[in-house]
Amino acid sequence: MNRSLPVIGVVGTGYVGLCTAVGFASRGFKVITSTSDKLKADLINSGEPPFYEPGLKELLSEAVALGNLRCTLDREETVLESDITFITVGTPSLQDGSIDLSLVEASARDIGKALARKNKYHIVVVKSTVIPGTTVNLVKPTIEELSGKRAGIDFGLAMNPEFLREGSALYDTFNPDRVVIGEFDKRSGDVLEELYNSFYSGKVPIIRTNPFTAELIKYANNAFLALKISFINTIANICERVPDADVRDVAKAIGMDRRISPLFLNAGVGFGGSCFPKDLKALIAYSKKEGYEPTLLEEALRVNERQAIWIVDTAERKLGNLSGKVVAVLGLAFKPGTDDMREAPSIRIVKELLRRGAYVKAYDPAAIGNARKIFGDKVKLCESIVDCIRGSDCCMIVTEWDEFKDLAPSFFKENMRRPFIIDGRRIYDPKLFRSELEFEAVGLGGRST
Repeated sequence: MNRSLPVIGVVGTGYVGLCTAVGFASRGFKVITSTSDKLKADLINSGEPPFYEPGLKELLSEAVALGNLRCTLDREETVLESDITFITVGTPSLQDGSIDLSLVEASARDIGKALARKNKYHIVVVKSTVIPGTTVNLVKPTIEELSGKRAGIDFGLAMNPEFLREGSALYDTFNPDRVVIGEFDKRSGDVLEELYNSFYSGKVPIIRTNPFTAELIKYANNAFLALKISFINTIANICERVPDADVRDVAKAIGMDRRISPLFLNAGVGFGGSCFPKDLKALIAYSKKEGYEPTLLEEALRVNERQAIWIVDTAERKLGNLSGKVVAVLGLAFKPGTDDMREAPSIRIVKELLRRGAYVKAYDPAAIGNARKIFGDKVKLCESIVDCIRGSDCCMIVTEWDEFKDLAPSFFKENMRRPFIIDGRRIYDPKLFRSELEFEAVGLGGRST
């Protein structure tokens, strides 16, 4: 390893923290991470990631074996043994939609205590998704108070938002569209720009701005993508009322417009995960606190919440009263490539099915463990696709895992009591499926003849 490389500290070992740590470690940086969870620390130090993310296990185990990455339970140790410390802890939603900054504040407190014992110049970088003003108005004064040092003089401070997608987090770590640096002081900005230019060989655009703008960039980015999803789902609902209309063709055509692009124009049962719902709610709450009513953002959230119920209503229209009906749900994670079920549409769907009296069976190739924590014994969690659909009256496609895409109509006909498919992710050919069994799909209009 090049000894001139700075040592990287990462506070937090969730998706963002661990992928950031592994990314740096894989490029030869020495990285020390910290968590308050001993089980998680033990897993990481043995080369085992505490969650599912494609490719993470291989890179983590290699980094640990080479001595480039380790995890500690002591946050202060993370600071004392590094040159740059990234704060990547979670910022979950509170009841009113605003975010809980307690973990960020606790991290800042521990960093401040550590800096009080450290003479060497150190840079603190906020990577957690936080509302505008958090870096300057919370993190900065907390560290200053406990360290007795001044930001921009005795230590550096910056906000550096992440844009990682779960299921593609490592790819995004190594191939970002841009890097945003919200610098409190020029020295911090210069150091981070040099760090990232070295990491990406100068091939990734770097935007330098202030911490307030950097914080808002992250929210604006996710809000726009969420709006795009709610927009195409609104168009999908209109398509269902137009004979022979197909939202896929609509999305394909408008996506060819260079001003729009085809990304995030896949109609479905709504968005979920740890980012879009939480970030929309936080931006709405922040805007209202500042005296502005963000009605467009509020409606995007309402559209998304209603979209999950669409698939249940569709089942009821076809089957009648759902009480006693056996409904198979294929896919529980909020997206393929992850085991994450935070804010997943599947949760709203399953709970609504149960409320209407259905007997629910479910299968997911990665998220069964998390599903068991959420549903307990209220849902029959299956070990295979065939076990899930066997004897069912309806099968709902809720997550577009690759292993679901090649299933033929005959497979459903052979195993279901009533072969009725509702494609909530548009993974099947409607002409083929409608010719062989009962089939409904999001954004698919009724036949005109």
